[in-house]
Amino acid sequence: MQVSSLNEVKIYSLSAGRSLPEWLSDRKKRALQKKDVDIRRRIELIQDFEMPTVSTKIKVSRDGQYIMAAGTYKPRVRCYDTYQLSQKFERCLDSEVVTFEILSDDYSKIVFLQCGRFVEFHSQHGHYYKTRIPKFGRDFSYHYPSCDLYFVGASSEVYRLNLEQGRFLNSLQTDASESNVCDINPVHFLFAMGTAEGKVECWDPRTRNRVGVLDCALSSVTADAEIDGLPSVSALKFDGALNMAVGTTTGQGKIFTSMEPEHDINDVCLYPNSGMLMTANEAPKMNIYYIPVLGPAPKWCSFLDNLTEELEESPESTVYDDYKFVTRKDLENLGLAHLIGSSLLRAYMHGFFMDIRLYHKAKMMANPFAYEEYRREKIRQKIEETRAQRVQLKKLPKVNKELALKLIEEEEEQQVTRKRKQKNLPSLLKDDRFKVMFENPDFQVDEQSEEFRLLNPLVSKISEKRKRKLKILEELEAQEQEEEEEPEGKASDAESSESSDDEKGWVEEVRKQRKLLRQEEKVKRQERFKEDQQTLLKPQFFEIKEGEEFRSFKDSAKKQKLMKKTLGDRLKLEEKLGTLNVSDTTVGSKQATFKLKKSEQQKKQQEAEKQHRQERKTLRRSANHLKSKRGRGRLFR
Repeated sequence: MQVSSLNEVKIYSLSAGRSLPEWLSDRKKRALQKKDVDIRRRIELIQDFEMPTVSTKIKVSRDGQYIMAAGTYKPRVRCYDTYQLSQKFERCLDSEVVTFEILSDDYSKIVFLQCGRFVEFHSQHGHYYKTRIPKFGRDFSYHYPSCDLYFVGASSEVYRLNLEQGRFLNSLQTDASESNVCDINPVHFLFAMGTAEGKVECWDPRTRNRVGVLDCALSSVTADAEIDGLPSVSALKFDGALNMAVGTTTGQGKIFTSMEPEHDINDVCLYPNSGMLMTANEAPKMNIYYIPVLGPAPKWCSFLDNLTEELEESPESTVYDDYKFVTRKDLENLGLAHLIGSSLLRAYMHGFFMDIRLYHKAKMMANPFAYEEYRREKIRQKIEETRAQRVQLKKLPKVNKELALKLIEEEEEQQVTRKRKQKNLPSLLKDDRFKVMFENPDFQVDEQSEEFRLLNPLVSKISEKRKRKLKILEELEAQEQEEEEEPEGKASDAESSESSDDEKGWVEEVRKQRKLLRQEEKVKRQERFKEDQQTLLKPQFFEIKEGEEFRSFKDSAKKQKLMKKTLGDRLKLEEKLGTLNVSDTTVGSKQATFKLKKSEQQKKQQEAEKQHRQERKTLRRSANHLKSKRGRGRLFR
């Protein structure tokens, strides 16, 4: 049984046996069925629930006893009895079935709408009558109060055939160009039809007038929806008197869950008042699914509820016996990384499937001493089996040995009372939830901690005896490992536990532990005080950046005091220092001008620029003086 889950809805495939890889050919599948007993003995819910080639339509009778399916090739209909879980009869037809309807409670009255515009009536014994409708039909519904058949199809008209009178009545003229599906409400018998334009037209059979139109195409298209064409109505079903489900060809609607079979689905049939779902596919086999969320299993297969509950309690992953799943790292360890991309490996998720025989050969070549390890393991198992009748030592875990020994002693003491009360008490050593406590060193009990010493004041007396017993067991285990054989004598049992002290003794022990804790804390404080005295405070030196002037640490305190003052006080102080100039404007408001203090580096830079300009002036003056002297000399000559 295959199990799939989408949106936390589990779907059980009842038509599938054991899981087989999809890439296998039919020849290999048949070979596996011959040699594998589990595949041959897989459970089939309904025997021979299939068609020669393709199944097109599935219906269930109103009494729930019969399941009828139509298929090709050749066109035929098969009836299955759920009480016998097998096929009841088979009938061949002249043309393929578009859809059919079971008029009676059982299979005695059936109407088939065929692809050649034929309408064929069958009774219990077989073919009864055959007629034709003017246009190709796509769906029809039966109106029980008036015995009328309503046919919709490639026409704007709805054809009516009265089975009591045996003749066609006046058709219903609609606004649609074509109609795809139709249905009649089982409560008030309202007739509804889904059109190719994406509308649902509702008609009252009593007055033969249209009473309402529902535009599903307009409401199904939203701003974030992506559609390729007009969402015409492809499915229609009433649920009670006021509810109706509408399906469109573009797939608008909220998804509850989904299933993806290997082949395309032609029809879906829900078994009434249950969670069983049957599908007609483009394949010989018709699938059966069970969805517990939709409802319980039918009465004729009520064992499915127990079966699914057992599967939920012990979930198992899908395993292929003839193939081994390996990761890329496993292939590198086996030296088979060069096979990636070849037909010997089949990519699947984060790894590959490979033949189990190839895997064993590669593993044997990669580790030639595997057989020796296997042989030693088998010898060790045989020795352990022979030791079972001898005296066995108590195997203690590596972590919390004293706690494990305490639990073993308590379990032995409770064996006598367990026989009297007949109660199975759980053991912490055998419980997987507390397994880590005896394996992980982080869970080691710290007996020197304050909490342990206060909450367990009397443990010291019992722990001494347990430590002696633990030491004896460790010595025996070491002796067994050295000699590789079981000692003949029995390990000495622990002495019988003494009775616990009374309340007064317990209080005194707690007080004693508290005093010890205070003394230890006092000693620790004295040691810390001595360490503090020994440490010397060394001066710390700070380097001032180039171009900055050292200022006292009082400047920061002055700045903090200045920031605490109000804005008016700060402005008055800055006016006194000359860094602020306040003046009135023509508009009537105040204007403030601030002067920023220059740093030492800026001052040095300004002085250097000033000195440079002065030097250039002197150079220009001397150059002009030399030129004037040369001119005078030339004139004199």
